[in-house]
Amino acid sequence: MEIVGTKHINMNRKQKLITILGPTATGKTRIATRLAYELGGEILSADSRQVYRRMDIGTGKDLEDYTYNGTQIPYHLIDIEDPGKEYNLFKFQQAAHAAIDEIRKKGKPIIMCGGSGMYIEAIVKGYKLFPVPENPQLKAELDNTPEEKLIQMLASYRPLHNHTDTCEHNRLVHAIILEKYYAEHPELQEISTAHPSLLFGIKGDRDLIRNRITLRLKERLENGMIEEVKSLIDSGVDPQQLIRYGLEYKFITLYIQNEISYDFMFEKLNIAIHQFSKRQMTWFRKMEREGFEINWLDVAWSEEQKIDFIMQRIK
Repeated sequence: MEIVGTKHINMNRKQKLITILGPTATGKTRIATRLAYELGGEILSADSRQVYRRMDIGTGKDLEDYTYNGTQIPYHLIDIEDPGKEYNLFKFQQAAHAAIDEIRKKGKPIIMCGGSGMYIEAIVKGYKLFPVPENPQLKAELDNTPEEKLIQMLASYRPLHNHTDTCEHNRLVHAIILEKYYAEHPELQEISTAHPSLLFGIKGDRDLIRNRITLRLKERLENGMIEEVKSLIDSGVDPQQLIRYGLEYKFITLYIQNEISYDFMFEKLNIAIHQFSKRQMTWFRKMEREGFEINWLDVAWSEEQKIDFIMQRIK
């Protein structure tokens, strides 16, 4: 097992990304596709579940939306992992950096699109993420070290920013293991790069978005989402792993296993997606409080209005 360490670096590089973000069911993909068409760019998906193959309807890939005016827009980080496997922020960041390098070598604009706030922030803020091997011997030593001594050790590696650095013995031990590994491997400090971005968000009337979420859920259930989950299970994907993916895959799997009724499944799933939408907006508001400027578009605007707004800001 590996520990994943996190650090940040300052956003001090020239903006070269355009990002379309927002909660679920706000039409981000269509706008990103149209924008990529207008600019001759390619799309970088920032979605934590669309990385999985054969998980199409439940993750809302809507692959047909990547075609505009008869032109197929290239996209990246979709269908890159087998269902049933774990995919985390570290893997995403490494794949995203590779895709960004590939697109830039072509000299094309990059339009990042998604609703996974942490995934977006990992790219534009420059999270320092790398796997840190376990060190049982060091952990055992630190577990038996007085807390005051641990605080001194951590302070020798970096400034102690706030109470959360030292509030728990286990947190202190974890932090020291990470910092010691960083100190012994300075080459890791160049693993991640911040890619500052011009950020555009889509939001709007809550009732309108709620209605769109419920309507989309009904349409997806009628158009094969249950059959998609059955197919995944029949192909050998562990149902418990599908449940861990959450939302559609959790509740539909429980329904297939006859643990809940269809009506109960629909009701709970609908509520869960609404709650997920709120959490997405909470993350984006946090980004704004931390200094990110998000240019907001109204979900009720026409596609032309949205594109005009974005193009004006870009110019």
